[in-house]
Formats: sequence, structure tokens, C-alpha cells
Amino acid sequence: MDAGRFLFGRGWSPATSSNYSARIDNEHIAITVSGRHKGELGAGDVMVIDLEGRPVQSRSRASAETLLHTALYQVFPDVGAVLHTHSVNATVLSRLVHAGELLVFEGYELQKAFDGVESHESPVTVPVFENTQDIEALARETREWFRANPEQPGYLIRGHGLYTWGKTMADCLRHVEAFEFLFECELATMRVRP
Repeated sequence: MDAGRFLFGRGWSPATSSNYSARIDNEHIAITVSGRHKGELGAGDVMVIDLEGRPVQSRSRASAETLLHTALYQVFPDVGAVLHTHSVNATVLSRLVHAGELLVFEGYELQKAFDGVESHESPVTVPVFENTQDIEALARETREWFRANPEQPGYLIRGHGLYTWGKTMADCLRHVEAFEFLFECELATMRVRP
């Protein structure tokens, strides 16, 4: 709930957008209920689902994008939290990356905020998936991509937003902050580059 207030306060989860989840055990995750304001989350705004996205003892409806969360938990058994945000910078930058290309960050000191990145010289690659209402297909696509590229810390959905994850919620929040800094740097560079 603190994460929701923080992300809303930064403008990265406006209105009822975004969804957040945390692993409970090997078979279950807690995920935000669909349509809830992320800056005002309470105990009734989180529900339990299994790793196939099915509600567990709940009549609430999880996000339409629940399978994008479960795909990450399936690929990464050590992931403890997944955050999906809708910042202006992530949304705009995702629209500027050409179809089929990757967003690559190089030379930024803050790249070291991501697990496993020890130098600004190590590129951080971010895939940009096409936005679709076919979430099952997108979940399959992301699952396959990250099985082949497990070292990457997040992805964008074109015109939509960011997904990132970590072993803990604190790690995940650090990743969101680092991505947002890098997105802002890239957009600022684009504005001044001839």
C-alpha cells in the first residue's frame, strides 16, 4: 500500500491505472484488485490469485493484465514483486522506439541500480512489446522473451507503460525509480540532440 502511495505521488500510477503484485508462496501471489486508485489502497484492494491467474477465495476481479504478472513469476522463481506503472515518460518513450527494436541504455551510472549490473559500461536492454488486448498472447510473448533473455530487468508496452520486478518490493521500487530516471534522461537527450 505504501508502494501505491509512493508511485501515485510521483505521477507514475495516475488515477486507477497500474497494478502491483507480490509473491506469497510458490503457488500464490497477492495482486491489486482491478479499478482501484493506487494512491488510496487499503486491505480490501488486494486479492490472492494462483500462478494461472485464478482468484483464490475471492469474488474480486484482478486486473485484465494479471497474466503478465504471473508470466514473470513463472519465469523467475526468485522474483518477489512485480510493478506495472503508467508514467508519461515510459509511455512516450515506448512510442518512439521503432517496432522490432530494443531500447538500450549505455553509459549511465544509474544502470547499476539494477540487479546484476555492475558497471555503466554494461548495456541494459529493454524490449518494447506491442500493445494488445490479447493479454494471453502478450503473456506468452513476454514469457518466451524473458526465458531467452533472463538478465533484463523490465519491459515496456508501446503507448502503455512499464513492467519491472525484483526479489523484494524495495528492489522493485528501486528499479522503477532507476527506469524513470533513465527514461527522462533519454527523452531530454532526444530534445537537445540535433
